[in-house]
Amino acid sequence: MEDDTTAADLRRRVASVLAEHDPATSDPLEFHRARFDAGLAWVHFPEGFGGLGLARELQPFVDGLFEEGGAPDNNSKINGIGLGMAAPTILAAGSEEQRRRHLRPLWTGEEVWCQLFSEPDAGSDLAALGTRAVRDGDDWVVNGQKVWTSVAHLARFAILIARTAPELPKHQGITYFICDMTAPGVEVRPLRQITGEAEFNEVFLTDVRIPDGQRLGADGDGWRIANITLNQERVSIGGRDTPREGGILGMVADTWRQRPDLRTPELHDRLLTMYVESEVARLTGVRMRQKLAEGKPGPEGSALKLTFARLNQELSGLELELLGEDGLRYEDWTMVRPQKVDFTQRDAGYRYLRAKGNSIEGGTSEILRNIIAERVLGLPAEARADKDIPWKDLPR
Repeated sequence: MEDDTTAADLRRRVASVLAEHDPATSDPLEFHRARFDAGLAWVHFPEGFGGLGLARELQPFVDGLFEEGGAPDNNSKINGIGLGMAAPTILAAGSEEQRRRHLRPLWTGEEVWCQLFSEPDAGSDLAALGTRAVRDGDDWVVNGQKVWTSVAHLARFAILIARTAPELPKHQGITYFICDMTAPGVEVRPLRQITGEAEFNEVFLTDVRIPDGQRLGADGDGWRIANITLNQERVSIGGRDTPREGGILGMVADTWRQRPDLRTPELHDRLLTMYVESEVARLTGVRMRQKLAEGKPGPEGSALKLTFARLNQELSGLELELLGEDGLRYEDWTMVRPQKVDFTQRDAGYRYLRAKGNSIEGGTSEILRNIIAERVLGLPAEARADKDIPWKDLPR
């Protein structure tokens, strides 16, 4: 908390919104709009864009006051990409008009966003993307295919990167756009995964016209802006405020306590090791949020995302070993399209299978290891023979 004056002012502002828009009787959407207009959506955003220009560390304090007052949820779990990645990118690189058009309905949950980054032929090398955007008058005409796109079937808008200058090396000549998911030529197909669900989608873009006014940043500046998004993504996935013994660790620990018949010394040692590592990760997350609040983002986001993926996979595997045959039962293979990932309300088999995706989504573990090795530890960079070769000349 900055000081008592700031705290008192925020209490007064929150109380005013709650008094004028009683959550018990108000339309939830009108409540969210009022909260945004009062600058209490993201207090660290500028005034006029849902914030008050205050320190980020004040946000939990404000959220707590609204929670105590019974404020409704703003679809935050479904719109995690919009809130965690699109919004900070639009704030950092968008025009005044783009900020005014998109931030308010994004925060209120009126418009869900998805992320059109990954491609089937690029693998973990995002800079190798082949989706093309060609300028045609005041529009860009986009053709290509994206994959592993969460909530594309629900999204109104997408953040999209496409290649606009194939004669340049792969990290150059990429441009960042806002894509209207209802535009002609956008086709979303469900992508069924190992869990049996179709949580992700393939998105096909055929002669999709994007007005130049929906370009985010300068032509050819897409890779730099994409890294703003990716940094936010790692923090969003790996840096969640998890309580002690939260997440899958809590479920494994409960099984351990409730089923003494399943215990062995070897499983005991593994559980203790993962418990300690989970606690280290949790405390690292606390430090990361403190540094973010001070405006000093560090490498913890990449490290946390990497650790989150490894621990989820190891813990869900340990849970299956603990449960033996009981852990092999799977509740339902019916294809459904869930709106959010929920590890806590499913059985151990689901957690084990779904955790496999943690090391792919939001940046693969291999890429994150490279980032940490080169940018944090200062180790020699991996050899990149294609660094200065025009993208159009790269073998594919």
